[in-house]
Amino acid sequence: MSESLESYAASGPAAKTEPWSPPIDLRSATAADASAILTLVTAHRDEGHLLPRSFDEILRVAHRFVVADRAGLVVGCAELAPLGPALAEIRSLVVDDEARGDGVGRRLVVELTNRARAAGCEQLCAFTHGPAWFCRMGFSLVPHTWLMPKVLTDCVRCPLFRRCGQYAVALAVPAVRMRRTGAGESAA
Repeated sequence: MSESLESYAASGPAAKTEPWSPPIDLRSATAADASAILTLVTAHRDEGHLLPRSFDEILRVAHRFVVADRAGLVVGCAELAPLGPALAEIRSLVVDDEARGDGVGRRLVVELTNRARAAGCEQLCAFTHGPAWFCRMGFSLVPHTWLMPKVLTDCVRCPLFRRCGQYAVALAVPAVRMRRTGAGESAA
């Protein structure tokens, strides 16, 4: 599976960024980013694709987020949430509409994959309404029951439990760190 992630990360879709657009850099989030993260999550939660998050919750786990920063503005984010010693979840993966098509989501997933590997995780998961995007990066559709730490941590408390329509996807974390190449692309 890691070969697919590496291949997709290296090639990925062509960026749509205009030549005069500032570059998008990835960085670890800080508490100061909590408001921008909440704004992104809330805007996309209203589309029906994300679970609600509170400001206090995001502030408490801000250190687990990676943000995509374009000239000081947060245009994307994703959280690496530990679910156990060998399992972590990609949560709140959001890219602002203006930055979509620039490969930001792909770069965020590659960065979280690297961080999961560095933390000793063997598997990454996500719950999504759009599994095809994750599958193009090497994730596989799996039964929810294969990810019981997630189900027992979050799903059973959710008002949409057993009827949310989300798909579970999982990726065996590659043993080799992904590296960035030119123009923000990544390769093995």
